[in-house]
Amino acid sequence: MYKKEIEAYMEAHKQEMIDDICTLCRINSEKMPYSEGKPFGEGAFAALQMALSMAERYGFSITNYDNYVGTADLNDGERQLDILAHLDVVPAGEGWTVTEPFEPVVKDGKLYGRGTADDKGPAVAALYAMRAVKELGLPVKKNVRLILGTDEECGSGDIEEYYEVEKEAPMTFSPDAEFPVINTEKGRLDGHFTASFASSEALPRLVKLEAGIKINVVPGKAWAAVEGVDVETLVETAKEVEKDTGISFSFEETEEGMGITAQGAGAHASTPQEGKNALTGLLLYLTRLPLADCPQMDAVRSLVKLFPHGDTKGRAVGINMEDEISGELTLAFSMLTIGADSLDGMFDSRCPICANEDNMLKVVKAAMAKEGITLHNDSMRPPHHVDGDSHFVRTLLKVYEEYTGQKGSCQYTGGGTYVHDLKNGVAFGASMPGTDNRMHGADEFVVVEDLVTSAKIFAQAIVELCG
Repeated sequence: MYKKEIEAYMEAHKQEMIDDICTLCRINSEKMPYSEGKPFGEGAFAALQMALSMAERYGFSITNYDNYVGTADLNDGERQLDILAHLDVVPAGEGWTVTEPFEPVVKDGKLYGRGTADDKGPAVAALYAMRAVKELGLPVKKNVRLILGTDEECGSGDIEEYYEVEKEAPMTFSPDAEFPVINTEKGRLDGHFTASFASSEALPRLVKLEAGIKINVVPGKAWAAVEGVDVETLVETAKEVEKDTGISFSFEETEEGMGITAQGAGAHASTPQEGKNALTGLLLYLTRLPLADCPQMDAVRSLVKLFPHGDTKGRAVGINMEDEISGELTLAFSMLTIGADSLDGMFDSRCPICANEDNMLKVVKAAMAKEGITLHNDSMRPPHHVDGDSHFVRTLLKVYEEYTGQKGSCQYTGGGTYVHDLKNGVAFGASMPGTDNRMHGADEFVVVEDLVTSAKIFAQAIVELCG
C-alpha cells in the first residue's frame, strides 16, 4: 500500500535530501565547551538550529527544548511513534583521504563526510519520510515525532533532559545502527577497581605500568618499566610469551629503568575477541620474569588469575554466561596503572539479558575481594530487550523486507544506542547489513541509494504504525 507513491516521491526528492544532509554535515557539531544557552557548545547548537529551520520550512510544528533537543511533529494527533536521531558527531580525527571531514562530497555513489552515516544522514532521511507522508497526504491518524538530540556521542545528557519533561511514545525507533532491527542490547558493567599494598625496594622489580586509553577500547599497546633484569632475560622471556599470546615486545632504556612496550591489536570493547589485548599479555610477561617476590607482584599475579590473557568471556571471574537471544557475555580488561604501592584499573563487560547484579556484579566483586582487590561498582546498566514478536517489531521487519527483498530478523548488539533505557525502543537502520560506513573513523560515508531506501522504509513504517 502506497509503495509506488513513496518510491516516486523519494526518487524525485533525492538530490534535495542529499543537499540538506550536506548543509548539516558542513557544521562541526562535536561536543564543545558549554556557553550560556548552548549546553553542548557552538557546533551542536548551530546544527540543531539548522535542522529545526529545515523541519519548519517543510511545514512541521517544531519545539526547542532549551537547545538540548529539538522536535518536529507530523500532526497534532495522539503520539504513537517517536523517531530518535542525533545531530552531534565524534571528532573529525585524522587520516581522511576522499575529502575533508566537514566538506561533504558525493563520489562513486557514496556521500563522504563526518556525520553522513552517524547520524545526520539518517536524521534527514527520517525527516524526508515524514515529509513524504505529509505531502502525499497519506492517511495517518496518530502523530509521529522526530526527536533530534545533540549529545548522543558523549553521554546522552540531552535525552535525559528531554524525558524529564516528556513521556516516551508507545513506540520508538532510532535510525542510528543498522537494519533489519536491533531489539536487544546487552547490559554493561564498567568495572573500576583499586588495591593498595606495601611498597618494596627489593630487586629485580617492577617500577610502574601504564596501559589503556579508554574503558571501551581493548588496548593495542601497554607499557611497563622494570629494574634489575638483564636484557638477555627480557628478550628470551619475550620470545616465549609472544609464542603463547601473539603479543610482541620491544625494549628501550628510560630514566625509570628498562622500558617494555607490549604490542597487540586494539578492538572495541564490545568485541574483545577481535583484538589482541596488550595489557593482559604484558601482565603475563611480568609474571614470567624473575622479579623479586613482594606485595606488588602478588597483586600482578592476582590480576593474571582474574583476567588471564585470551579470556574475553569472564570465565576466570566466574561470570561466563550466554542466552539464545543475546549471545555470550564479553569482558575486556582495558585500563591499568600500577605504582610502587597501589594499582587502579578498569574493565568493560557487556552482558546478555540473563545477567543481573546477583549473578554478575556480586560474583565479580567477591572474586576480586578474595584477591585483595576492591571493585567500587554498586550497580550495572541492565540489558535492554523488546519482544521480537510484538506488532511494532514485526511491522518494521515486514516493511524492511518489502523494500529491500532481504529477509528481516531481530539482532542484538553489545553496544548501546539512544533507546537503551526506553521501554519500547529499538534501533532500525539506517545502515544496510554488511556495509561498513566507517562510523567514527576517517572517510565516514553513506551509500546514497541505501539512504534513499531507508527514507522509503521509514515512510512506509510511519503509515503502517500510525495509520
